[in-house]
Amino acid sequence: MRFEDKYLDVLQNIEFGIVMTYREYPEMTDYDVMRVLEALIDSYAAEKIGREPRKQPTSEVERVMFENVRRMCEWRLGRKELDEDSQAEEEQKVNPITVDELLLCLKKILKSVNMWNEEFGAQGYLKFVSQYV
Repeated sequence: MRFEDKYLDVLQNIEFGIVMTYREYPEMTDYDVMRVLEALIDSYAAEKIGREPRKQPTSEVERVMFENVRRMCEWRLGRKELDEDSQAEEEQKVNPITVDELLLCLKKILKSVNMWNEEFGAQGYLKFVSQYV
């Protein structure tokens, strides 16, 4: 089974957090996405080995996207509810993934962002992915 098939729902959840931010900040670029994904990768890798994360988002759009995507990640890890106000708790239940699996998913999306950006410019990835999310 291909990686994308096994983790399609996780990849889509993470991309939803990205696209949700893009719709709020249409001026954002793939570079913002890259920096946020790198910060999240660093954050979860640091957690695994017990060190403080090195990278933190600096711009407003990056901070918002970091929180949107991190909320999805924490939900997929089984650590938090997606929407604490939701009355449909059953709809929010997921089979938790491991931090290692999450890191693989974040890295897969980062690779995609780099490829689409290289091929189609500063918003290549964002324009592509927003069609499907």
